[in-house]
Amino acid sequence: MRHELKIDDRTLSYLDFGGPGRPLLALHGGLSEGAAYTDLAAALGADWRVIAPDQRGHGDSDRADGYSREGYVSDAAALLEHLGLTGPLPVLGFSLGGINAYHLAATRPHLVSALINVDAPVERAEGPSPFAFLARLPYTAPTREQLIAACGPFGPSIAPALRQLPDGSGWRLAFHPQDTLDTIAEFRASQWDVWTASHCPALLIHGRRSQALPQEQADAMVSRRPGTSYTSLDTEHFVPFQDPKGFIEAVAAFLATL
Repeated sequence: MRHELKIDDRTLSYLDFGGPGRPLLALHGGLSEGAAYTDLAAALGADWRVIAPDQRGHGDSDRADGYSREGYVSDAAALLEHLGLTGPLPVLGFSLGGINAYHLAATRPHLVSALINVDAPVERAEGPSPFAFLARLPYTAPTREQLIAACGPFGPSIAPALRQLPDGSGWRLAFHPQDTLDTIAEFRASQWDVWTASHCPALLIHGRRSQALPQEQADAMVSRRPGTSYTSLDTEHFVPFQDPKGFIEAVAAFLATL
């Protein structure tokens, strides 16, 4: 199920859950990886073939020289071309993946037939960044236990995704903290023009208590983009993890309309 392709001498790793169903591209959030969609792929069964890359700098994919939005989007387009999926297909994305998904729909509309945005904003929420703690995280440690401990309260949540270094000298995170900060820094200006540039059917799945996507902004995203439906769940930002059943049900219901 795990495969890879080379993009400019850089490895992009991806999971292809296979099956006879229609293809669905699923883009994970920051600090995560494609395996986050394992349960979704199982729940969708034979109807949908979920393809979930480890986006640049995440999981088993190599780090990149830069983390521009176009870089992420071009990786997704290259993966679809590699798989021969050059006709339009639905694209789902959570948080970072959601931003990348609506940029893909806006800049490569021939690739995207429908869009599922899971709690990805078009403007930064006001207030201090919730990701400031990343600057204090180590990327590696001699043992798995030391790395978990060094990550403090965040340690247990990222423990299952830790990787052993190729030479066996220690363990690493499934993402590099600085790469994540660089990605966040790219999200400076309003993305309203990108969000409204695509015209395919779309669904916004929103966590009602999300700090990343306030209710007022979510409502405006639905009203200002024709063809956008809305589902809210009683979660914070991490919708797929805080209400996995509700998330899967919302995705499946929307896909059934396509």
